[in-house]
Formats: sequence, structure tokens, C-alpha cells
Amino acid sequence: MHLRTLTLAHAEAITSLSSQLGYKASVVETNVWLQEILEGKDNYVLGAVLDDRLIGWVHAFYTVRLESGAFVEIGGLVVDDNHRRTGAGRRMVEQVRSWAKQKGVSKVRVRCNTKREDSHTFYKAIGFQELKEQKVFDILPL
Repeated sequence: MHLRTLTLAHAEAITSLSSQLGYKASVVETNVWLQEILEGKDNYVLGAVLDDRLIGWVHAFYTVRLESGAFVEIGGLVVDDNHRRTGAGRRMVEQVRSWAKQKGVSKVRVRCNTKREDSHTFYKAIGFQELKEQKVFDILPL
């Protein structure tokens, strides 16, 4: 397995992996979002590849908050069901941490759905500490 920067050519594989977590985006939507992410200097997208097949991806972004300062947040991380517990997720997070250092920040944050207990276990095992639970609210388009 090796890690590589993702490109628009990976949109279909990203969509497929994301669907394993219940996300219902189309390949067209993923392509649009990925293009915007790739164009942003404060975004980082990396994939885990095995035998020329994408088996995982991570998206992280730099942000700053008035109340808590700057940090890098993992916006999404998925490893294929058949390749979990192989070190792919850990290696991608290590690369995110290195990218965060390049951005001049030491804090990396991740948010997980409260139902994804395996994810909680994974993040705790690699050194993350649980700080709080939240509710997420969206406003419907006007």
C-alpha cells in the first residue's frame, strides 16, 4: 500500500468509498467538490492505494476560530471495509499531522458521528482525546 495525492480521476472511487459510510453523493457532485478542494491552498487530500485501487482517502483543512485559534480538521476519512485495521487510516492521519506542522499548527481535530463507535476507538488508539459531543444543525435552502 502507498499514499498519493488524489486527483479528479479518483472521483468515482471516492464516491464509492464514501457510500460505505452512508453518504449518497453522485460522482458528478464528488467531482465538483473535489475540484474546489484541490484548488484551495488550505485543503489536503490524500489517498491510500493498493494494487492501483483506491482503498481509502482523507480530506483535511486548515481553519481558524475566534474562540480557539488555528487548527487542522480532518473533514473526512474513509478506509474500505475490506482494508480496515491494515494501517492505512493511521498512515493517512500521520500525513495529515505532518501537513498541519507545515501549516504552522500543532492541533489536529476530527469530528465523528456518535454512532460510529469503531471510528471513536480508532481515533483514541492513535492518540486523539475526546473533548465533547455536539449536535449539528443545517438550515434548509430558502
